[in-house]
Amino acid sequence: MHDINDMLFFAHVVKFRSFSEAARRLDVSKSRVSKAVARLESELGVRLLHRSTRSLSLTDVGESYFEHCDRILEELNQADSTISRLHQEPRGKLKISAPVAFSTMHVASALPDFMSRYPDLTVDLTISDRLVDLADEGYDIALRITWEPGQNLVARQLAPIRRKICGSPSYLARQGVPLAPEDLVKHNCLDYTFMNTQGVWHLNGCNGNVAIPVSGTLRINDDEALSQAVLGGLGLAVLPTFIVGKDLQAGRLVEVLPGYVPTERFIYAVHLPNRHLPLKVRAFIEFLLNRFGPTPYWDR
Repeated sequence: MHDINDMLFFAHVVKFRSFSEAARRLDVSKSRVSKAVARLESELGVRLLHRSTRSLSLTDVGESYFEHCDRILEELNQADSTISRLHQEPRGKLKISAPVAFSTMHVASALPDFMSRYPDLTVDLTISDRLVDLADEGYDIALRITWEPGQNLVARQLAPIRRKICGSPSYLARQGVPLAPEDLVKHNCLDYTFMNTQGVWHLNGCNGNVAIPVSGTLRINDDEALSQAVLGGLGLAVLPTFIVGKDLQAGRLVEVLPGYVPTERFIYAVHLPNRHLPLKVRAFIEFLLNRFGPTPYWDR
């Protein structure tokens, strides 16, 4: 394999019919260009150029070799142009993993706006509460609701995920409003099994953390479905405001014990460490940051 720089120098000499002009265009010395062409001829074992004090022309072999060099250099230029375009505008496929309820309510509805901004980008969104392996499964980015985003990943905090103890007006009218955390033991407390609370609600209050044993007639592993049970008047539950924010604002649900809240979590965008983060990943993170803001719209 010959030095591609020698091929580059040779192609420039041919194009500009001059060692001097080739050197000027390449911003190198004339002697360097001359040595490069001589080295190429020596390695090939053929003469590529006819040289005289007044003219420069290709040999038959040189003409054939130049055609190949020219095609190679054109491919290199196109590769450079492709990389340059990728750095200027997001393009290609963006593969995302995101949790079910959050994706259904806040990611899917955001995609038309995001994709209209970047028409050369396609999105492959996997909606699942499973923790995917970004490296093994080829994901560019994952959204995760958690306290800790995990090791060996780069994490960007997008928005707080707040949860509140909620009940419907009809349920509270029948069973009464709890005034202290201890009152929860008298209520039908519906459990979100994905949080693995195992019948204990951990709450933060003005006097620190409290752990309240609770029980109820329904345990369910989907908090969006759980919110429907609470809206139906079945009992109380700890629900994320990104699901029930509108219901709280409209009075369909009521927050109880507002001075006691579960530990706040966050939605993170996580990706593999990369010195040169792809523009498509950076664009998606910045888009979500701007869309959600410091106080996300579901909490306003």
